[in-house]
Amino acid sequence: MPTLPRRAWLGGTVTAALGAGLVAPAPATADDAAPGDLVDAHVHVWTPDTARYGLAAGFTQADLAPPSFTAEELLALCRPAGVSRVVLIQMSFYGFDNAYMLACMRRHAPAFSGVAIVDHDAPGVADSMRTLKADGVRGFRLYADATKAAAWADSAGMRAMWSCGADENLAMCLLADPDALAPIAAMIERFPRTPVVIDHCARIGMQGGLDTPGARRDLDRLCALAEHPQVHVKVSAYYALGAKKPPYDDLGPMIRRLRDAYGARRLMWASDCPYQVQPGPAGEAHSYEASLALVRDRLDFLSAEERLDILRNTARRVFF
Repeated sequence: MPTLPRRAWLGGTVTAALGAGLVAPAPATADDAAPGDLVDAHVHVWTPDTARYGLAAGFTQADLAPPSFTAEELLALCRPAGVSRVVLIQMSFYGFDNAYMLACMRRHAPAFSGVAIVDHDAPGVADSMRTLKADGVRGFRLYADATKAAAWADSAGMRAMWSCGADENLAMCLLADPDALAPIAAMIERFPRTPVVIDHCARIGMQGGLDTPGARRDLDRLCALAEHPQVHVKVSAYYALGAKKPPYDDLGPMIRRLRDAYGARRLMWASDCPYQVQPGPAGEAHSYEASLALVRDRLDFLSAEERLDILRNTARRVFF
């Protein structure tokens, strides 16, 4: 497939980054077609300093794999690639304590936005969401397998979360399994003003690959959610989908279907670091560059404007 020269995308920002150690972010409200200033819409960070930032019950330091992926380690990785803004996703082993993510957001403002985790069963969950919004959080992570998603309709706390999301323009960010798409659709219909972001293409193709009747059925279901204008999809976590091998060209047809259904203005790229930069089980050379290059260089059905929507503009509108 034809490759768009990297220089055309980064517009000299990589040179500046290597010289100065950073890429200066453009105004968050800009939505022009200038290259550079890209956004990674999904990254986890953590610190080995568990004395200061304790782990949730049931987790130990052995669960930190790699042992460290701090905000500073992230920025050293993404900034030379022309990525100046990142959406931090609260890591599961911190539970409902979002302190480390919030500290990173304050220390490196305005580089980071955040997606927090809250206890939807706790009293006053909507008040907690509003407090976190004041700290820069723009979304809330929900784990959505079929059983959990089916229980949302009967959960007062979950209804409070989705209502608050509608009132405050806070996204429900769903780590969804494909079998959860039907109950997710019911919740979306019930709360038509609540922004929704579905992570990692709903993890279609994570088990069994993409060329199966089940994967094609699941993709049809995900594309059907495009009829709801508040729904967005992250095209991300390539190391875990399909063939799970760079340069990830086998994911192109799925991304094309999603582009056709949602339009590029409702898709956003994300790396899912640090997992995207870990070797695969057979030694696959996953990397940040390979993740970025799929949308930036390799998908010849995308126009320049569509590439920039996926690599920057959509995430800026939703999370910044």
